Amino acid sequence: MKKSHPLRRIVLAGAATVSGIVLLLTLKPSSDPAAASAEGTPQGQQSVAPQGSGGVQAAGGGDQTLTGDVVKTEYGNVQVRITVSGGKITSAAAVQAPTGGRSTEVSTNAVPKLNQAATAAGSADIDAVSGATYTSGGYKKSLQSALDKAGSSSATGGGSGGTTGGGSADASGSTGGSTGGGSAQAKTLTGTAVETDYGPVQVRITVAGGKITKAEAVQSPSGGRSSQISGDAVPKLNQAAVAAGSADIDAVSGATYTSGGYKKSLQSALDQAGG
Repeated sequence: MKKSHPLRRIVLAGAATVSGIVLLLTLKPSSDPAAASAEGTPQGQQSVAPQGSGGVQAAGGGDQTLTGDVVKTEYGNVQVRITVSGGKITSAAAVQAPTGGRSTEVSTNAVPKLNQAATAAGSADIDAVSGATYTSGGYKKSLQSALDKAGSSSATGGGSGGTTGGGSADASGSTGGSTGGGSAQAKTLTGTAVETDYGPVQVRITVAGGKITKAEAVQSPSGGRSSQISGDAVPKLNQAAVAAGSADIDAVSGATYTSGGYKKSLQSALDQAGG
């Protein structure tokens, strides 16, 4: 057959076409994008990475919630629960407090103040709330026991007697004074009750480092005009006692009897401290 014969050209063209198809079929498995997608390697890496990065710890993982001992007072039980984080009190709450009659009103007023004071101080060395001395003392003791469970070295500043009710019961529960339970340098001392023409006056002080750091009247004349006079005079006398550091203070104008009784009771308290 001649080289230029048409049939020869057709045969050669067909052979070339078949060879090309075979070559394409041979190369297809290694370059098929569908095969690569079915392997799923990229997706597998993305799902493993977040798991391998570790979970985030719960917020406040180092917090401790501690409940103090139940402290019995003359007006009911007091128990404190605190949350400690990083060695600090981050919250405080009274899970038990005196209730019933006057005690409910006193606790409602005193407990929020005690909670706030505990958080601010970071210890049990907090001031008693005026008019709620028993509750305050019980609160401080329960708070200290909770701190002890946390391994805290904080010390309570007191636990002196007092009342959540009337002033006269408070005085009878604390006559003779008391020494601060956890502070070696702070003492709480109660003077004698001094009778005046308008009622008894009795003073309680806290002495630290030889100085009066706090003064309060646990008894003062009350009823009618006397309540108004005491309400005006006693805060001034308390302030004067702390400022002077002695019983040498001026009488409040219009409250001569109350001032005189206050000074005598204050001096008797100072005498107990050797002042």
